[in-house]
Amino acid sequence: MKNKLSYALSFIPTALAANSIGVPKPDQAKITDIGKLLSSGVSLAIILAGVLVFAFLVWGGIAWITSGGDKTKTEEARNRITAALVGLAIVAASWALIKIISYFFGVGDIFDGTIDIPKPY
Repeated sequence: MKNKLSYALSFIPTALAANSIGVPKPDQAKITDIGKLLSSGVSLAIILAGVLVFAFLVWGGIAWITSGGDKTKTEEARNRITAALVGLAIVAASWALIKIISYFFGVGDIFDGTIDIPKPY
């Protein structure tokens, strides 16, 4: 058994040296456009916030349905739904604020990846 294991493990350095699994080398993994990185991060954050708002709305709705007329559980569910809707309003307002700022300052659209931030090189 030990002989088979050592034989199997002997192929690992060869496979990694040949870069056959497609792992980028450190010189290939550098950030060249900070604007695209920023726009991707903001877009991801807004999508994640939207998904979380939907999850909290569903969670609050299910809690309301299963409350069985208990006033404290119904109030907790209502508060959860209210918090989700306030969160949705905050996400929508932040999206609108980013669009307005990018329009007035003429830096491009952050959601399209065309924000004009100077490159670091």
